[in-house]
Amino acid sequence: MKNTELIQLLNNELAIELPEKNTYKETHAQLSDYINNLIKSDFDRLLTYLYRIDVNEQKLKKLLQQFPQEDAGNIIASLIIERQEQKIKTRQLFSRQVNDIDEEEKW
Repeated sequence: MKNTELIQLLNNELAIELPEKNTYKETHAQLSDYINNLIKSDFDRLLTYLYRIDVNEQKLKKLLQQFPQEDAGNIIASLIIERQEQKIKTRQLFSRQVNDIDEEEKW
């Protein structure tokens, strides 16, 4: 999976501007910082993003409870990236399946 595809998706979903040439590590760090800023300044917007991206709420709560010493922005960034990667893989799989259908069976 290309990192640029992930970054484009994050930029669209979160209304941020992560550089497309970022490494995975840089993307994660910048996203973590962005999340921490939202926690402090606009928590409602963060909740809206998490809902829209469809981050697993139970998994998030569990991780925050399990690792109270860990930076919350770091945990949330990891879950957002994980969810976006799932979406990318699903889209790739679906597009492959559509392309594998015999032309006569397509409508």
